[in-house]
Amino acid sequence: MNLEKMLQSQGFGSRKNCQQLIKNGAVQIQGEVVTEPKFKLNLNELEYSVYGKSYQYREKVYIALNKPAGYECSHQATHHFSVFELFDDVLLDRGLQCVGRLDQDTTGLLLLTDDGQFLQALTHPKKHVPKVYRMHTADPVNDEQLKQLEQGVELHNESGTFAATNVERLAEHELQMAIHQGVYHQVKRMLAAVGNKVESLHRQQIGQLKLQDLAEGEWMYLTETQICAAKNQINSEVAGEVIAI
Repeated sequence: MNLEKMLQSQGFGSRKNCQQLIKNGAVQIQGEVVTEPKFKLNLNELEYSVYGKSYQYREKVYIALNKPAGYECSHQATHHFSVFELFDDVLLDRGLQCVGRLDQDTTGLLLLTDDGQFLQALTHPKKHVPKVYRMHTADPVNDEQLKQLEQGVELHNESGTFAATNVERLAEHELQMAIHQGVYHQVKRMLAAVGNKVESLHRQQIGQLKLQDLAEGEWMYLTETQICAAKNQINSEVAGEVIAI
């Protein structure tokens, strides 16, 4: 791939804009300024800089964000901040999208990517990728509610029953459980169906990927191991080893 095409693929704007960056001497490859737009590149572990800022070539980007409260998973947020305000224009110009959504008041693990096939596969309802949530409830969680959640509940305007797995009472008002579908407001509606109410909600895990060290509001590129774990979850119903983020 030549230099101008590489820059365009990485989110640096139109072909004309990328050509101008190169001709202006803004681009360095391995520490050397390159001013030829057709300069041929070896993309393997390629590192480069634009106006002194370092980048690594990535064919596709896979990102984990510890979403804070008050952010919508929308490019055109109306009443709150947009999660896309947490990223620079270079990433946004790649077509970065959320893999599923979290409500504005829900915190926790959110994946983003520019890989359309990965996004569609991970969010497809037939894949049943488990998502683990922790929540604080308005009323104490009782044994009957735990039993109902495990056996399954009906949700208004939804067909079938919706059951949780690995349901665990952490404290009197604290509950953790995994869901495998992902319909609109599912966790909140399931708790309402058993006679309780979610007061705060946090997504701790998607498939094998589990929040551990990533601070609220921070994001990171997934490593190759983490990307493989996410893709393996799509193709297998068997849960693999949990990988911390």
